[in-house]
Amino acid sequence: MGYRSSPSSQILIMKKIFTFFVVSCLLSGVAEAKLTVITTTADLASIVKEVGGDRVQVSSLITGARDPHRIEAKPSYMSKARGADLWVAIGLELEIGYEPPILEGSGNSRIRVGAPGHVYAGSWAKVLGIPTGQVTRAQGDIHPYGNPHIWLDPYNGRIIARKLADKMGSLDKGSASFYDANAENFVKRLDSAMFGAALVGKFGGDQLWAWDNAGDLGATLRGKSALNELTGWAGKMLKYRGQPVVTYHRSWTYFVNRFDLKVVAELEPKPGLDPSPGHVASVIRTVHSNRVKAIMQEAYYSTKNGQFVAERAGSNLVVLPGSVGHDAAARDYISLFDTIVSRLTAAFAR
Repeated sequence: MGYRSSPSSQILIMKKIFTFFVVSCLLSGVAEAKLTVITTTADLASIVKEVGGDRVQVSSLITGARDPHRIEAKPSYMSKARGADLWVAIGLELEIGYEPPILEGSGNSRIRVGAPGHVYAGSWAKVLGIPTGQVTRAQGDIHPYGNPHIWLDPYNGRIIARKLADKMGSLDKGSASFYDANAENFVKRLDSAMFGAALVGKFGGDQLWAWDNAGDLGATLRGKSALNELTGWAGKMLKYRGQPVVTYHRSWTYFVNRFDLKVVAELEPKPGLDPSPGHVASVIRTVHSNRVKAIMQEAYYSTKNGQFVAERAGSNLVVLPGSVGHDAAARDYISLFDTIVSRLTAAFAR
């Protein structure tokens, strides 16, 4: 005769199975829960991915080679923002034409301006190009709070990563240490890409950036007999410091400031205005007189005028990714700078 359990033991077994099932479902739900982050630019999305890893779901409004000043507030963007836990924008009025209607249309109070789930990366960055005096439309597309292309200085990228880790940790406290660790790992890789792993190991990234911010990096390293160890972006750009360049739009303010290039002319007569024939002729004369080797242009502008100037003045038109995703080579934040530095130094060397 086989063994038959009592009704009470059967009930106990069923309770255990039910409890196991409920706990498993709860744990599965916790494991799958992700912080949903919407960014306005692909550069911000790239940094969020680095910091958040597999514990965030992030998407960018801007994809591909598009001008970040000229984005429309589409209903699909409002739908995307409706479920967001965190909205990350550049600020400095870069998104002034489309952020307010998207946030309003989303109906998501968690990410409204001033809410815990809304941040402007521009409030964390070292901002350049803040105009002095009265700002009027006659000056062109001027940003009264400063140039918004903050991501094109890798120093701002490391600041943003650390600040994002703090913000994401405040919204997802259980993962705070995970975000912090990821941010520090990203910062270390960014520092090594900028200065070379050997110097970061010897002096630390914070110290190297402090010297560079003060304009003393080369002299300090020379005094410490370590200049020959400088590699990375800073090492590649070192011999081109002071090099004259022409830009199309004022997108490159942060990059040229970081690497000490000299902008001698812009193809736009005023920010946001198309080049006129007379202005193009003036730029050609400037390129000739300054022996400019590189005309820096974003991927989303027509190359017609830049190519004309380059051919007439014996210069090089260098089409550069101004953001992650502007071309296949700039697949993330670090490879964005790899691409810019590689193309620019190749033009200088011709």
